Amino acid sequence: MSGPRRIAVLGSTGSIGTQALDVIRQLPERFAVDSLAGGRNHGLLAQQIAEFRPRAASWQGAASADLEAAVRSTGCRFAPVEDLALASDIPLIATAGAAGLFPTLAALKAGMPVAIANKEVLVMAGNVVQKALREHGGRLHPVDSEHSAIWQCLWGEEDHGIRRILLTASGGAFRDFDADSLAVVTAEQALNHPTWNMGPKITVDSASLMNKGMETIEAMWLFDVPMEKVEVVLHRESIVHSLVEFSDGSVKAQMGVPDMRLPIQLALAYPERMPTPPMPSLDLAAAGSLSFGRPDMERFPCLRLAIEAGRRGGTFPCAMAAADEVAVGRFLDGEVGFLDIPRVIEAVLEKHDGIADPDIETILEVDLQARDKARAVKPGVPV
Repeated sequence: MSGPRRIAVLGSTGSIGTQALDVIRQLPERFAVDSLAGGRNHGLLAQQIAEFRPRAASWQGAASADLEAAVRSTGCRFAPVEDLALASDIPLIATAGAAGLFPTLAALKAGMPVAIANKEVLVMAGNVVQKALREHGGRLHPVDSEHSAIWQCLWGEEDHGIRRILLTASGGAFRDFDADSLAVVTAEQALNHPTWNMGPKITVDSASLMNKGMETIEAMWLFDVPMEKVEVVLHRESIVHSLVEFSDGSVKAQMGVPDMRLPIQLALAYPERMPTPPMPSLDLAAAGSLSFGRPDMERFPCLRLAIEAGRRGGTFPCAMAAADEVAVGRFLDGEVGFLDIPRVIEAVLEKHDGIADPDIETILEVDLQARDKARAVKPGVPV
């Protein structure tokens, strides 16, 4: 490699984006920020532009005064996110929601590797992404800790059949809550994840186990297995990040101290493993015993809804993901309760007429329709 790998950090002001910049900051000889894309946090984006001096950047809305100043002083220019992805050596897709779809497809159609941290891209449009991979030879490097773990377990195992993929789940903020307690939880409680530091939407999805349900759909597309081979197992300690069982019954697990910098770094540096920044060592003796259990789909119906949507396939996962995004937003705004989130999603899915093999235009239309339907569901009304 002739110089630092040029990274487009799309979603640079979010949780994954800021941690990715921390990795890049500590490895200047290996990585350089080519471009940045933020949302509406113009203040933080301005600071990032001033520090990393990217060639180009993208943001939502009219630029704030400090963002304009940072752009002028560094010579950075505005560009669409698809252009940012294509001009880099590898884009990191860390945006939330449907915003990550087009830069992902643009890079894959150019035959590029893509570090993917956006769940909705594969949940909404897994068939379209798979088609782009088959036809153009790009690669997906998973950033989620669970999918990174599965990816690592499969290195060198290309000729061995997968019997099962076991996705581990901490159980989220409410893993010990009964149904009565879940009915009255607040957004503040939902945002208090026991292990990981993530953005609000993903943290609420972790509390409802929707996040884990989406990960089962992602795993199906990432590793080309049917949904029936993907299972979820509760693991409170978040030390075993996921496991793969092979055709002969052997099981591989990837373990480590919970630290998102490791899967981020691995996705950007693959096939190398980097010793910097130093990750905490795993002390199994100090950790003591590791516990595992089965998720309760009665208390956490979002997990059941996501798995059912994945098994039905077609546009059902897209409708489910769109409805969830709206429902979580309504919960964070105080408009609906925590247990209304699955009610909103189920109401949308019951009215959805699935399309088996959608193109991108159909997916976008389903996304918009599902959002409209989710906004119209009245809180507290049983499905």
